[in-house]
Amino acid sequence: MIFARAVSLVNARVVADGGIADSIRFSSRVLSIGERPRHGDTVVDLAGGFVLPGLVNAHDHLELNHYGRIKVRDRYANASDWIADMTLRLASDQAIRAGRAFPLTERLFIGGLKNLLAGVTTVAHHNPFYAELRPTMPIRVVRRYGWAHSFLLEGRPAGARGEPGGDVAARWRATPSDAPFMVHLAEGVDAAARDELPRLEALGCLAANTVIVHGVAIDGDGWRRVARAGAGLVWCPASNVFLFGETARVHELIAGADGARVSVALGTDSRVTGSRDLLDELRAARESAPLSPEALFRMVTCDAAALLRQSRAGRLAVGVPADLMVIPPRADEPGSALLQTARRDVRLVTVEGRPLVGDPALAAVFLARKVSSRPLCVDAARKIADSGLVRRIAGCPIAEPGVSAA
Repeated sequence: MIFARAVSLVNARVVADGGIADSIRFSSRVLSIGERPRHGDTVVDLAGGFVLPGLVNAHDHLELNHYGRIKVRDRYANASDWIADMTLRLASDQAIRAGRAFPLTERLFIGGLKNLLAGVTTVAHHNPFYAELRPTMPIRVVRRYGWAHSFLLEGRPAGARGEPGGDVAARWRATPSDAPFMVHLAEGVDAAARDELPRLEALGCLAANTVIVHGVAIDGDGWRRVARAGAGLVWCPASNVFLFGETARVHELIAGADGARVSVALGTDSRVTGSRDLLDELRAARESAPLSPEALFRMVTCDAAALLRQSRAGRLAVGVPADLMVIPPRADEPGSALLQTARRDVRLVTVEGRPLVGDPALAAVFLARKVSSRPLCVDAARKIADSGLVRRIAGCPIAEPGVSAA
């Protein structure tokens, strides 16, 4: 029997817990950082490319990413208005009805593929953890969490099978204190959206494990209360601007202005209102707030992992799973380089050391890890990918725009 070999990526810029290193060795886990290759390793020269932790998408609705953006009005005051418009569209729009008719397994797969191609290896799904996620996802989906959709949909359909959004207080109480509790909150710009944070507080549901999604209508005093509780925010600027024309003043939360320092992670939301993928969301975030590339980088790696209580995600360190991505050296700093990266530029993505998609020039990594590969085309760029993944893409009845088995 021929066993998989360890891989040493050298002449690299590895963004690790201890700083920037020039090499990394991995099998299913990270074996060493900054050390010389060992006998028997497959050695790959990255010519200065960055090795980053696999990205963390802190908010998605995985089954909704095959629709594309939908709205009726130019601007909304509250998510409730958009939901009302969508309820009418669901009954009359043939394209939406056709999209809902695809099997849930296929819809979830497209959501996973969207994330994988952008270098995401961990994603938070804001809905039930469906049984179909286990065999479907090429990446990790956060499994230990509590959720309610929102105050808007407490007793109304919210999940892929019409599951209700859930009683916010009851769902929060049922969530262990060391697991994240995710809820859409203050998603709008009107008085009703502003009243949601006080309502959450009155129910006793603002705590250190509370993860507020959107938070557009929360004011400075509200953010100070969020900060005192130790709660965090998942920021989805592309979705917010698309629906409301504005988003939370995240740069003030990062800076801790007036005592309101809040931990912030970045999420894409689904493509129904959000960006194409997390790489595009990073650029939307840069356009929405005066934030440094380093701060944005943290929002999709270590800060996102901390908010979601995923201690082994969003970082590269010896002993953690080898979830990583390789990108070109288009800038001197990793955050700046990531901001200049589109999914066609991603050179390699691995989950637990298993290469799933990459450049043909990195075929040696697939060979070393005993992963058979087949050609794949991503936005007119030639790639190779795990052969099982390529077969899955070819057999999926939902086409991912720009992606095809070459």
